[in-house]
Amino acid sequence: MCLGIPGEVVELLPDQPDLARVDVSGVKRVINIGLLADDPPTAGEWVLIHVGFALSKIDEHEAAAALEFLEGIGQAYADELAALAESQIE
Repeated sequence: MCLGIPGEVVELLPDQPDLARVDVSGVKRVINIGLLADDPPTAGEWVLIHVGFALSKIDEHEAAAALEFLEGIGQAYADELAALAESQIE
C-alpha cells in the first residue's frame, strides 16, 4: 500500500530550490518539492509527501484529518514513516 503523509514546511533551502525542510509527525526531514514547481509551498504550508517527494499542497484541516486517519490504520502508517526515514535527500 502506498500512502501520502502530511508534512508542514518549516523552511525552503535557498541554495537548493527543489528542497524544503518539513516536519513530519514530529520528525524534521528534507524533501523534494520539485513536483510543485508551478505552485511551490512556503514555510507554514502543508504538503502531502510520499517517499521524500511532495506530491501536492494541502490545507491544515486536510493534514489533520489525514494524520488522524493514518494513525488509525496502524502498521501501514508505520511502514510509510519507515520508508520516509530511509529516503534521505540532502
